[in-house]
Amino acid sequence: MLDLHSSVILTAYILIFLTGLPANLLALRAFVGRVRQPHPAPIHILLLSLTLADLLLLLLLPLKITAAASNFRWYLPGIVCALMGFGFYSSIYCSTWLLAGISIERYLGVAFPVQYKLSRRPLYGVIAALVAWIMSFGHCTVVFIVQYLNSTQKAEGMNVSTCYENFTKEQLDVVLPVRLELCLVLFFIPMVVTIFCYSRFVWIMLAQPHVGAQRRRRAVGLAVVTLLNFLVCFGPYNISHLVGFHTKESPKWRAEAVVFSSLNASLDPLLFYFSSSVVRRTFGKGLQALRNQGSLLLGRRGKETEEAANGDRGVSQTEGAPSSDFTTD
Repeated sequence: MLDLHSSVILTAYILIFLTGLPANLLALRAFVGRVRQPHPAPIHILLLSLTLADLLLLLLLPLKITAAASNFRWYLPGIVCALMGFGFYSSIYCSTWLLAGISIERYLGVAFPVQYKLSRRPLYGVIAALVAWIMSFGHCTVVFIVQYLNSTQKAEGMNVSTCYENFTKEQLDVVLPVRLELCLVLFFIPMVVTIFCYSRFVWIMLAQPHVGAQRRRRAVGLAVVTLLNFLVCFGPYNISHLVGFHTKESPKWRAEAVVFSSLNASLDPLLFYFSSSVVRRTFGKGLQALRNQGSLLLGRRGKETEEAANGDRGVSQTEGAPSSDFTTD
């Protein structure tokens, strides 16, 4: 029988999976279509990479759900534990630098609009995304090192294995310093970069008299969602690294901190919504399809179709031409 701790974490993982997967799949469809067009902007390549990082985490989440449903006992092979940990944590830390890259792109777009439009190249987005992926994958290879040191340890007092829940002293000597480096290089540095860029970005957007109220609200929303990502999602998990390095052991609340990191996959679609008119239109079409399906089930298709048509006209009037780069020129 599940204890309360496992039940709460299991429920959280299931909710994250059910909300994050469809939203990220819609975003993936929008960004793939945009990137396949001639001369895609670097921002869309970064947003596509962030979507892929979220989907990697979400596709591995069923293994986390399985572990939580078993009171964190691990019945699968040890290599599966290592592969899950490698992909899961690489996704988290890839997201931090991708978010920082998006903030840099936004800041340059409004601070130096003319130079930005003249110099932006899709190659820059590809290079930035590759750097983020390589840094995260490179640092998270520690997962395989710990696996070599027998990571699937026996739970205390029980003849069952766990996946990265109980560590020997030999493992902690490897894991704790690497976690500290992860916290500093892949969390604090990108967070500082992001805070600086978005503070300047919002200030410039609010100071420009010719920038419309809708674009200002989207700019503030973009900055707030990104800040929530760092503080609420990534913050607790990386603070656990600092606490663990100081106490020389993994904190008891580390499992809950990992849940908050997973929440990033559900928050990122809000960032996509504020960032790109392509995503806003795709989400709008998805909601319209759900309304139409509901109207069929309720036998009110005619009425709902008319309301959807009126809604589409309203969206077209407010959106106008796509403007996802927030430039002030």
